[in-house]
Amino acid sequence: MTATKKTDARNAALPPYETIALVLQGGGALGAYQAGVFQGLAEAGIEPGFLSGISIGALNTAIIAGNPPGKRVERLREFWETICQPNSGLGPLPFIEQSLFNLNDPMRQAMSALHAAGAVLGGQKGFFQPRMPPPAMVMAGDTATASYYDTQALRGTLEKLCDFDLINSGRQRVSVGAVNVRTGNFVYFDNTRTRLEPKHFMASGALPPAFPAIEIDGDYYWDGGLVSNTPLAYVLESRPRKDTLAFQVDLWSARGRAPTNMGEVSDRVKEIRYSSRTRLITEEMRRHQQMTHLLARLLEKVPAKTRAKDPYCRMAQELSCAKRYNVVHLIYRDKPYEQHYKDYQFGLATMRDHWASGLEDIRATLKTPGYLAMPKTESGFVTHDVHRREIERTQED
Repeated sequence: MTATKKTDARNAALPPYETIALVLQGGGALGAYQAGVFQGLAEAGIEPGFLSGISIGALNTAIIAGNPPGKRVERLREFWETICQPNSGLGPLPFIEQSLFNLNDPMRQAMSALHAAGAVLGGQKGFFQPRMPPPAMVMAGDTATASYYDTQALRGTLEKLCDFDLINSGRQRVSVGAVNVRTGNFVYFDNTRTRLEPKHFMASGALPPAFPAIEIDGDYYWDGGLVSNTPLAYVLESRPRKDTLAFQVDLWSARGRAPTNMGEVSDRVKEIRYSSRTRLITEEMRRHQQMTHLLARLLEKVPAKTRAKDPYCRMAQELSCAKRYNVVHLIYRDKPYEQHYKDYQFGLATMRDHWASGLEDIRATLKTPGYLAMPKTESGFVTHDVHRREIERTQED
């Protein structure tokens, strides 16, 4: 998708990127933050032409790609307000929950613990429910049921909220990552190569041992986050290469304070484990792009006849790339009340808090001068993070 004439809410024209990508990471209940980011992009008139997600990011991708532009935010809200209700239907009334949530952090913490326990014991509406009887620990059974929870309800939710003909129409490129259980290989299901169905999005979010592997064409697949929690490299390396503005929405922050108890230790371990892969891939992409830009510039100094005949020059031309990439990071930051179970705490009030954080961050990002500009660095690759800018400003002060 070309963004030449697109404008944001402040009427600032975007540079002529050939592709605008939305890259959505995994993180369970924190995924409502991604919905808030998407709402801000929609408000600004920025429509991604390439959507790629893993885990909860894949489910958000399905809702976005599976609806026309005017319905996407509404459907995202319906999805999150559905899965943030208990299977039992015995949760507190929404306005009472919100009133209690607004009191103070100790109350938020207590409510979060209750919602997390509810998810473990009873599951979430339209998403997952405990297996009865529980799965066998040793005796042989069925791969499709070797999990603590059944996710068939999720299939129904996706079929209700998504138009899979629209997902496969080619209007947007859509891809989701998963892991082949048998081979351990990471794969992407991409609508340019296969027809995407509910099972592909479910496979990307099938985190073991909680959720079962999903069968696709005779093989079983688990959550892509087991190997890589971000599809950024897949998006930026897709052919043909294009000048790309990528909004990467991460749900785990690399920055955090040293833990003081075992719950905080567990939380910090998750943050480091999932964010480190994102940082590694981003840095690898920056170095790779620097090398491809260098090759392109060196080839400009080689006579055209030599470039055409010399096999090494032809190889270098295939590897070189003068395209430019701007990766805008939106990274969720922990709230004071959150604990190690924040990724499976599906309370309505907390979900709305996550959503509001995403909306606030993307609005601040779009207001920041230069963040969406075409890269002018030697590598042709830049990254921006509004929170890092705030930290650097604080350190300077």
